[in-house]
Amino acid sequence: MNTLIAAFFGGWEIVLILAVVLILFGAKKLPELAKGLGQGIKEFKKATTEVSHEINTAMDDNRYSAPRHIEPPSQPKPADSQPPSSSNKA
Repeated sequence: MNTLIAAFFGGWEIVLILAVVLILFGAKKLPELAKGLGQGIKEFKKATTEVSHEINTAMDDNRYSAPRHIEPPSQPKPADSQPPSSSNKA
């Protein structure tokens, strides 16, 4: 990442930018700006690490199991082939 920035800016350009920042914000405000910038970078790196970890754990998750084959319920066997008769003896 640092080589990418160095490809765009040379040494004198960086010195010029720092001088402009020093003139605009003053020496008393620079430590506060640097602290805020550092905290922002730290939070960004933490978030990207967490997202990468979540993606890797989701891809490596071994909780997946193949679908089970469920047998259909068995049909009850008829005991007799005769129709039930109603025997009302009155």
